[in-house]
Amino acid sequence: MLTVAAGAVGLLAGGGPVIVRAVQPDTRSRKLRARPTAVHRHPDPGYAKGPIQALQRPVHGLKDLTPPAPPTAVALTIDDGPHPTWTPKMLDLLAEFKVPATFSLIGEQVIEFPQLVKRIVASGHQISDHTMTHPLDLPGMGSSKIKQEIGEAHDRIAQATGVAPKFFRSPGGAWSNQVLDTAAEHGMINIDWAVDPRDWARPGTGHISETLLAAKPGDILLCHDGGGDRSETIAALRTVIPTLQKRGLTFVAL
Repeated sequence: MLTVAAGAVGLLAGGGPVIVRAVQPDTRSRKLRARPTAVHRHPDPGYAKGPIQALQRPVHGLKDLTPPAPPTAVALTIDDGPHPTWTPKMLDLLAEFKVPATFSLIGEQVIEFPQLVKRIVASGHQISDHTMTHPLDLPGMGSSKIKQEIGEAHDRIAQATGVAPKFFRSPGGAWSNQVLDTAAEHGMINIDWAVDPRDWARPGTGHISETLLAAKPGDILLCHDGGGDRSETIAALRTVIPTLQKRGLTFVAL
């Protein structure tokens, strides 16, 4: 597994063992909610809380992680699951092409579909904390709410799988010092991305494919298995993955 390089050691402040707090089981029935369709990436990662310190900035590429990935490596990240329809299809596709990925999981859906989370881990994929409820303005929330969104999702994932997530991705790529620090307190590395086809908006299989095919060595790619119909994403990856592999790129997990 890759960890953060010396140039970003602020992400691993503390460096101690990961502590998973006891969380009372939630037996309430949850209905799977589609993610809002008006998701927008904030152009300034420190927009809500002022400038972000350089050493705390989220990782955008494999060059920021260690040990070094192969020079031809790219990383595929899959957000907003688990989803009872699209996560199994995604896992089947990745298995077909022998591609490891990193799944950013929403805590509410981890509670709803724990067996899917276990399947993700059993299939050899990496897992990432993506908050409990996927708030699109996480940095704009109060400190206690930020801690709850990140911390409870971390613990729910750990309890469902026996594996504590080592990575955190903020919904919509919205970052602040408080968000970064809270994730670091749980021993997690903050991750962003370099290639975003905006597949959540269902722009068409062609658009998704064209964007992903522009990937370069060292890029982190963003796709989704949750938040709605992901048939376009599945269809695009079915051609993108073998095409990039034939080009000589190697898929790695973070």
